[in-house]
Amino acid sequence: MIDRFGDALRDFLKQESAGGIVLIASAVLALLIANSPLAPAYFGTLETKLNLSYGAFAINKPLLLWINDGLMAVFFFLIGLEVKREIISGQLSSWDKASLPLVAAIGGMAVPALVFVSFNYAEPANINGWAIPAATDIAFALGILSLLGPRVPVAMKALLLAIAVIDDIGAITVIALFYSGEIKTDMLIGAAVVYAALFAVNRMRLASGMPYVILTVIMWVFALKSGAHATLAGVAAGMMIPTQTREGTNLLYEMEHSLHKWVAFMVIPIFGFANAGVSLIGVSPAMILEPLPLGIALGLLIGKQIGIVGMAWIGVKAGFASLPDGVGWRKIHGLSLLAAIGFTMSLFIGGLAFDDPSQVDAVKIGVLGGSLIAALTGFFALKSALPDEVADEAMDEPQPAKA
Repeated sequence: MIDRFGDALRDFLKQESAGGIVLIASAVLALLIANSPLAPAYFGTLETKLNLSYGAFAINKPLLLWINDGLMAVFFFLIGLEVKREIISGQLSSWDKASLPLVAAIGGMAVPALVFVSFNYAEPANINGWAIPAATDIAFALGILSLLGPRVPVAMKALLLAIAVIDDIGAITVIALFYSGEIKTDMLIGAAVVYAALFAVNRMRLASGMPYVILTVIMWVFALKSGAHATLAGVAAGMMIPTQTREGTNLLYEMEHSLHKWVAFMVIPIFGFANAGVSLIGVSPAMILEPLPLGIALGLLIGKQIGIVGMAWIGVKAGFASLPDGVGWRKIHGLSLLAAIGFTMSLFIGGLAFDDPSQVDAVKIGVLGGSLIAALTGFFALKSALPDEVADEAMDEPQPAKA
């Protein structure tokens, strides 16, 4: 069981890292196209309405929302699988393992939000974006970390992964509580009935994933029509996949393993390509320094460092958390910078927070600017911290938790 989990973790990290590189490329491509003669075609395609109807039932949305509400549901389904796996056998399976990433992730969500609010408290129209800098993009972060090669301890990758998973749980909770629309009770009841059916199938321990997929799609439709954000159906469904089937197979592991490549190399890059495109024509330094983009960028850059390193330090000094072997404070600081890469989830929340195109563009500028600086500074901070293990040992030695 331990060997199998270790293989799964290594496979996960490998795919996420490679997927992060693809995501970076898709974001750069979107920026280039959005600032080229192809921009009208790019934005026009994203605004194209696609209609799915059956009798009186219809879903009519532009392509961009089909990507953000539909395709991203697959991403959130994978998050549900990952969270369940981490709780059962991973970094969240015990307090000893979970304590450090838990307190670090809480700090890494709360402080960026406070930084954002401090820059936007006098701008009521912007306040709804408070959660944007609280997010971490695990694919992007692991992609940058992979550039440092085998010098990076597996424990450090696992810690970053655990922080990002907890961050995802927090982001999902925030979306459910603060970014859902007007709720239609009948549709929500329909989603609840389907979820009950998913629970019943779970108790049957079926080895086939098809019943879960069919019920998840039906629940997604009900959730979309209910006003609750439809991607939450993906997370809820992922948590219903059993680890042990009647045939003795681990369906959760199998589905997570098969979905990773699709999410890493198709779903997330498509999302990044569709959402990263912002026209920089006419953008001036004064616009970049406006409260909305500046609050997001500094929330990511300053808030994540203070929140993650500060709360981790408090947890270690208070004795209820300890740093992993080979991971000291300089490396924790480097990880906090990589955790400041918000990209996917930050852009996603930004799209939920604002309808005004000018605000959406400001969000993209803040997220892209803050994430780019975080990626560069995080890379060089870790590059400096990693090579001289012996020389850094005195100042970089993890502190054990008190008994």
